[in-house]
Amino acid sequence: MLATALRFIDWFIPERARRSKAELGRARTFVFTHILGPTTGASIVPFLFMAEGYAGYHVWMIAAGIASFWALPFVLRATGNLRFVAIVSVQTLIGVTLFGVYNYGGVSSPFLPWLLIALANGFFYLNDRPLSVMVVFVVNLASFVGVWLAVGQLPQRIPMEEMTNVGLMSVASATLYMAWLAIYYGLLLTSESALEREVGRHRHTSERLIAAKEKAEKASRDKSIFLAKMSHELRTPLNAVIGYSEILQEEADLSADRQRSQDLSRINAAGKHLLALVTDILDITRIESNEIELQIARFNVQGLIDDVVATAQPLMQTNDNRLEVHVDANIGAMKSDELRLRQAALNLMSNAAKFTTKGVVTLSARRYRAETRDWIEIQVHDTGIGISRKDIDTLFQDFHQLKSRETRKAKGTGLGLALSQKLCTMMGGGIFVDSEPGHGACFTIRVPAEIAPAHKTDEQPPGLSIAPVKAVA
Repeated sequence: MLATALRFIDWFIPERARRSKAELGRARTFVFTHILGPTTGASIVPFLFMAEGYAGYHVWMIAAGIASFWALPFVLRATGNLRFVAIVSVQTLIGVTLFGVYNYGGVSSPFLPWLLIALANGFFYLNDRPLSVMVVFVVNLASFVGVWLAVGQLPQRIPMEEMTNVGLMSVASATLYMAWLAIYYGLLLTSESALEREVGRHRHTSERLIAAKEKAEKASRDKSIFLAKMSHELRTPLNAVIGYSEILQEEADLSADRQRSQDLSRINAAGKHLLALVTDILDITRIESNEIELQIARFNVQGLIDDVVATAQPLMQTNDNRLEVHVDANIGAMKSDELRLRQAALNLMSNAAKFTTKGVVTLSARRYRAETRDWIEIQVHDTGIGISRKDIDTLFQDFHQLKSRETRKAKGTGLGLALSQKLCTMMGGGIFVDSEPGHGACFTIRVPAEIAPAHKTDEQPPGLSIAPVKAVA
């Protein structure tokens, strides 16, 4: 039954009057009281008729005023403006009340309590505009007093002793009306109190989260600083170990001491591997702590590719791979960080050489124009073991390594691709990969041909499609 009553009441309330739970509650109260209130208030009219003995124009005026409240829920449905209909309601109630006071008893009139009801209604529905309510109330009251003073004496239509029943009915109706407002107001205060407690809990949680975030950020900064300092300190003795191992290896080669030469070669390789790991960690921590800066200068892309090929050629021979190079004749020059771009390309070439055996590694480079600027694309395509879709999704995470029998044979730190991706992102581009297990992999570097000295960008390089990698015979 309650659900049916709510559906009936809600029919009068358009969507624009339901912007919040509090507004919906006030609108429901307005509709309910303006249906029930005139119903109880209309019972005063028969009592006036019985007490006076006939139905004069003043009785019909009061009846019409009370009946007009039934029309206000329909006005709310038409306008959706609760403030407007509330002002109309307050003005109508004050007008009907003062008209009843004027005609039936003056300051002793049984209609007088409804002035307080009108004032309470105004503050309830227009709680954000109390001054407007007071202005309406004072203007109406001043007008009534002015009329009273002008006429000098109010009409005595019914003797006061005969208005007992009218007074009881009026007080009963006003009490019922005020009781409903008090109940709803109490529920509203309880709801607001619960909401304030919930807001307080959320505020406390938010403060704790902010404190935890600041603590985590400080810990991350401290970690980056510690790793950067430790990496820097480790490089000096490692360079000495590598340098002295090379000197001793030359002496062993001259003395034809094969066993000693092999041992020194292993020491030298291990030292270089550790130095590469320390260097990668240093670069990543510098990027995370925003301490790394690009060294932007103009350079020839063909020269960069030649350097990468010269460095990568010995890596290809380790697993009997063949290196093919294709560079567009019009590739020209670019303005970027040559050292960082070369580092990223060498990382891709090193990975291709490690995970390809007796296959083909193709290095290609081209310039193309897209989105009002030139882009440089360096692509490394191998015929190696390939990468699964699951591994591609986490390929550029720090310390991530592929988990397969073939990859366990290859030495690696899992930092090369993550570092290369971060460096390319700093240059305004990125690294993209397309692969299929057993059919090789294709890594593509795309960076702008020219970037400003203080380059920072969230721009994504044009996503030209990469053809699926096929096995090369």
